[in-house]
This record gives sequence, C-alpha cells and structure tokens, in this order.
Amino acid sequence: MKYLFVHQNFPAQFLHLLRDLRGQGGNEIIFISESGTSHMAGVRRVSYRLPPAPELAAPGPVAELARAMQRAAAVARAARTLRDLGYVPDIIIGHHGWGEMLDLPDVYPGVPLLGYYEFFYHPTGLDVGFDPEFAPASDVAPLIRARNTLNLLALALPGWGHTPTRFQHATYPDWARPRLTLLPEGVDLQKCAPDPQARLRPFTLGHVVVQPGEKLVTYVARDLEPYRGFHVFMRALPHILRARPDARVVLVGGDGVSYGGPAPGGQTWRQHMLAELGSVLDMRRVHFAGRVDYDDFRRLLQRSDVHVYLTYPFVASWSLREAMACGCAIVGSQTAPVEEFLHDGRTARLVPFLAPWRIAQGVVELLEDEGLAARLRANVRAHAVKTLAMEDYMAGYHQLIGELTQGGSRLINAA
Repeated sequence: MKYLFVHQNFPAQFLHLLRDLRGQGGNEIIFISESGTSHMAGVRRVSYRLPPAPELAAPGPVAELARAMQRAAAVARAARTLRDLGYVPDIIIGHHGWGEMLDLPDVYPGVPLLGYYEFFYHPTGLDVGFDPEFAPASDVAPLIRARNTLNLLALALPGWGHTPTRFQHATYPDWARPRLTLLPEGVDLQKCAPDPQARLRPFTLGHVVVQPGEKLVTYVARDLEPYRGFHVFMRALPHILRARPDARVVLVGGDGVSYGGPAPGGQTWRQHMLAELGSVLDMRRVHFAGRVDYDDFRRLLQRSDVHVYLTYPFVASWSLREAMACGCAIVGSQTAPVEEFLHDGRTARLVPFLAPWRIAQGVVELLEDEGLAARLRANVRAHAVKTLAMEDYMAGYHQLIGELTQGGSRLINAA
C-alpha cells in the first residue's frame, strides 16, 4: 500500500506505526513534515517551509488559525508536487492539531483521511480554571471556545478520526464522538521493562550518581511547568527530603512551556520555584537533568524507587505509560487522565494534585513500605502488559486502516 503521513515533526506519534509498516515490506511510505532531523530507512521525508507568521492585531485563536492556514497551504503544495509526480496514496494519516491536513482533500479527493484528534477545549470543567493559583481571566471563555476552530474544521472534512483515551474522547461533543475511534496507544514492553538489578548497582546520569543504598525519587515532563504539576511537586520536596535523608530527587524536563503560560517576570518555572523554595531545599540532593535521551530516560525509570506523575485534566504524557511498563512505584494525581490508567492502592498511590503535603506523604509511604511498593510495581507492570501491548495497538491501527481503505463500515464522507 501507499501511505502519506503528515505531522509538523517527524516521526511524532507515528513512530511505532511507521516501524510496523516498514517491517511488513511492500509498503511505500512518504512523510510530509516541517522539521525533525531523524531519518528512518524505508520512509521518504518531504519537508515543507512556512513563511513568516502574519502579524495580526487579533486574539490568539485568530493568529493560530492564520498560522494553520499557512501550514495547510504549505502541505498542500508539497502534496500537489507528489501527485504531479504520480504519487497517489491509498490513505493519508496525520495529526489535526496544527491544520496541516485541512487542504489535502482538495489535492487527493476520495483518498481516505485518518486524523489524530487530541483534545477539545472547554472553558470550564477541565484544565482551564483547575488550578486556583492560575485563575483565568473572567472573559476567557470566548477565546477558549475559539481555540476549537481547527478541531471543528477538521471534523467537517471527509474522513475518520481516532483518539487514544476515554478521557480525550469524552472532551469532544456528543455529535462528534461517533466519528472518533478510541485507539489506545501501546508501549514497547520489551524496551520498557523492569530491571531487578538496577537498584543493586550505582546509577549515573550526567553528574548525578545514586548509590545502591540511596532512595531515588523521579519526576519527568517534557517541560517543567504547572500543567504537569511541577510547582506542587517542588513544594512537596522539603517534606520528602526531611523525612528521608537517604533520598535523592531527579527531575527530567526542559525549561520551555509546552502547555499553559510562562512564569512571571520572564523566568523559567524552574527559576521561579527555586526562588520560592531554594532556601529550604537541600540542593545537594535535588538534581535537574534537563532533557535526556531515551535510553537514559528508561534507565532512570528502571532505577526509580518512587516515580511521581502529575497532570491537570489534560492529555496524559507518554511517560506515564512508560513508567507503568517499567514497573515503577507511582505516586499519581487524582485527575481523570491518570485515573483512567491507574487505581489507587492497586497499581499506584493516587493523591490530590493541589496538595503538596499529600504528594509528599504518598512518596514517603512508598519509600518506607517496601512491601506496598513491591506490590504496586508488580501490579502496574501486569496492568501495562494487559492494556498497553504494542501488538494490540498495531492490530487496532491496522483494523482501522483496513476498514477505511477497503470500503468497510467506517464513514468516509463528512456527516
């Protein structure tokens, strides 16, 4: 079959599917993207280039739409070149979040379009207003609703969609959900697996060395920011460090802003929280590793004594799935995205997101109760094997692709 993938970054969410299609043999795969330096044998990269963003005296969602239309036009130009060279895919697969696929039905009319739908924004009840420390402006609701413009335009296209969790599926309006397949994402359970020997040898990450007798508390996010609970975790650290003089804490994540707003005063959130807490933290035992490569990330999870995962009611991170697969003893937030994956007392210890002392209490409990920690580790690994198998993920993807390309039961035309 001929596949056309579209995402501003390569390979993005499609890494595992690309590997699987390549491994099948006989597939022709082209990936249109703006950036990404990685390459994959058997996958042809086609890059598009964006013009400068338009300068608009308009609200943020209007600027986002203008940029999305630029992306759509740039991707369509790349696709027309492919079409004129004779490449007509059997299916187009991509992410609808940045508008890149909006014009592709004009280039390839009748070709099935399978889009990844990540999140439908709501002015209340989910991430907006969840954290009272960052209360939204009173007039923010219209702007939040306007952020769904790309979602709504994508839902008006011919094609089908999928989303990875029940939580994300439920964010979409009732009328849209029947056109979105729930396709749970998987994890490489061989790469992400417990290492029983990890705590028996020194662990090194950059300048950090954790000895076998020390306890290691870990926290991972793409960027250190409130959406992923960085601020409340930092406030939990003084309690953890006082209770466990043998504990070290390693935080992985960049200083950018993936979600939400920037820290005040032009600081990073790391700088902001250190300014608040630096005098009461033993910085000899708190280590900021920045972003790390994937092998180091896996080794960190395998060595972790307690892993902390916190998030607003928003999209769950891949790192949560990988921590489960590695058999981490997890302290997680009592928020809907986490509760879909974990059950308190059975596969993790779940605590209120906004209560630093409860987060600390959960961490200390698992550090001190080794029997409970061992039970949670075994249970969460078993749950990952049952629910996050890569083979099941790929089977679901191939079933959906087959239904779309072979004239099956899926609706191809827009409702």
